[in-house]
Amino acid sequence: MRLDELELFFRGNFKERGEAGASVSVWKDGEEMLSLAAGWCEREQARAWNAATLIPVYSATKGPAAATLLYVLGKRGLDGKSLVEEVWPGFPVRGASFAELLSHQCGLAALDREADVYDHDAVISAMEGTVPEWRIGNGHGYHPRTGGFALDECVRRLEGRSLGEVWNDELAKPMGIDFWIGLPESEWGRVGKLIPARAKPAAAEEGFYAAFNTPGSLTRRAFSSPKGLHAIAEMNEPRAWMAALPAMGGVGTARGLAKFYQAAIGAMESPLSEGVRLALAAMQVSGEDKVLLRETVFTCGCQQDPVNEYGEKRREVFGKSTSAFGHPGAGGSHAFGDPGSGVSFAYVMNQMELSVMPGERCRGLVAAL
Repeated sequence: MRLDELELFFRGNFKERGEAGASVSVWKDGEEMLSLAAGWCEREQARAWNAATLIPVYSATKGPAAATLLYVLGKRGLDGKSLVEEVWPGFPVRGASFAELLSHQCGLAALDREADVYDHDAVISAMEGTVPEWRIGNGHGYHPRTGGFALDECVRRLEGRSLGEVWNDELAKPMGIDFWIGLPESEWGRVGKLIPARAKPAAAEEGFYAAFNTPGSLTRRAFSSPKGLHAIAEMNEPRAWMAALPAMGGVGTARGLAKFYQAAIGAMESPLSEGVRLALAAMQVSGEDKVLLRETVFTCGCQQDPVNEYGEKRREVFGKSTSAFGHPGAGGSHAFGDPGSGVSFAYVMNQMELSVMPGERCRGLVAAL
């Protein structure tokens, strides 16, 4: 690891690339090797950012959320091959496995009728009445919002409580992970404020944003289902932090996310079984994504970099190792682990970027790593 180069690039983000407040954490074999934190918690520069600053990380929540569902399934003698309908009889895709649900293959990225993001029962009812956009086996498309509700519904049916409650009580707390899916009021004072993106999207993102801004497109409908929590200002409110939305509602530190991926790659003792860890790491589907409009690779709940026919990476969002897996969050947050090297990494920040994948500030950190 080139931690000195990583730190140099991190400092340069504040001077040259518009960083406001940010943290980086790097772990290896159960120990934190590097912790960086600098900047401010808000645009007004009222509070200094430090390693304990919490921030909403949008879809970087999906890794811990997937691990929670897989953990609950394991407690009941189920796994990724089990059928969703065994747990949720009303699930609209008959014969779909949990692995297919977790890898965005079920065609339920957009709801057929409107439902509010804060009304779990209404979202589930709408999902049960939605006709899938495609059949299992005919590709995949990222479920940016609806996927989290599906995971939460399965956990609620198995445990009688929300996915966030199980994560907080049975996984995060025992492992000492400072990452929350459902943030208690006692922690509100540590939360930084997200700052809306100012720049135009990078050229690689233009196709996605063209579709995102086209009314009626699958991309637009996927990121609008269910309705609500579309503005950055809404994500800066306690109501969003408390909602425990498994697809996009996690609030945490870089240290917390990086430590989670230590557990996910088996670099430290944890309640996550070998079966759970293998499911998080093993590729389930790859190819052109019907929602993100780019090539994506999904495991049971996480992403990997696509590779060519020779096994060479087409891009290095998750570093150079082909075994690394993790999940980015809208605006820039990112975290992953590499079971081959025992290294995990997380970067969180408050100055958003217009990108669904890690932007320049994060990519430079990963390259240095």
